[in-house]
Amino acid sequence: MSSTPQTWSRNKALIVYVVIAYAVSWMIEIPLALQAQRIVTWNIPTSVHYFASFGPLVAALVTTWLSEGRAGLRDIVLRMFKYRVPIVWWLAALSPLIAYFPLAIAVSASQPDWLRLSPLGTVDFLPPLGLGAIVLWTVTFGLGEETGWRGFALPRLQARRSALGASIILWMLWALWHLPAFFYLYDPRIVVGFLVGVLAGTITLSWLYNSASGSILIVALWHGLFNYTTGCSECKTGFVSAILSTLVMVWAVLIVIIFKPTNLSPLQRQTE
Repeated sequence: MSSTPQTWSRNKALIVYVVIAYAVSWMIEIPLALQAQRIVTWNIPTSVHYFASFGPLVAALVTTWLSEGRAGLRDIVLRMFKYRVPIVWWLAALSPLIAYFPLAIAVSASQPDWLRLSPLGTVDFLPPLGLGAIVLWTVTFGLGEETGWRGFALPRLQARRSALGASIILWMLWALWHLPAFFYLYDPRIVVGFLVGVLAGTITLSWLYNSASGSILIVALWHGLFNYTTGCSECKTGFVSAILSTLVMVWAVLIVIIFKPTNLSPLQRQTE
């Protein structure tokens, strides 16, 4: 098959990306949801949930290859491992972990368990992983998601829209992508808070992606560490996790106020 790409419109590429991302992820998650709701009696290990995170990655690579050929693939792979960015953006990527420890110390008088690191290594559907949980979160819901949502979709959405307008569209697509998980993992009662949190996360990740000159690695690391500090199975409902999530919401509002909707960043927004 020729590696010469077809001439695709931006909208066509986005539609194909979304269809593939949903199809790959939901092909894994819908059977898990049916099994959890006792609609079927399959015996699918729930640990396969983590493979669903690679739907956006697969979609980004396939759509890029179809629409841009080898040159496009080379570009997106380079951005997946782009580490040469100013140190301030590395610190921003590490901020969920940096913020965790002073918060844990602050609440340790009444909740001493927050000073133990072992709970952070607990994840749903798997045995405790210790520091290996950082690798799990960063590779799966970090690179797996961010290669698609920020690395592929965001630059195309920002091409003819403000960064905030693009982020709102991306928020809706990203939030809906999580739908099957509400039938086997998430409590449906948190849906409103979940939507607010995903919106704040979308704005924050747009800020970070644009500021770090399109480094997928930087946003994947932030995403992975945020999940590590707030999504561990023993601490996701804890006080520190709630504070961290609230801080992200506050920061998202400040991003819009300080950096303005056009770019959500001190630099120009990244476009296709």
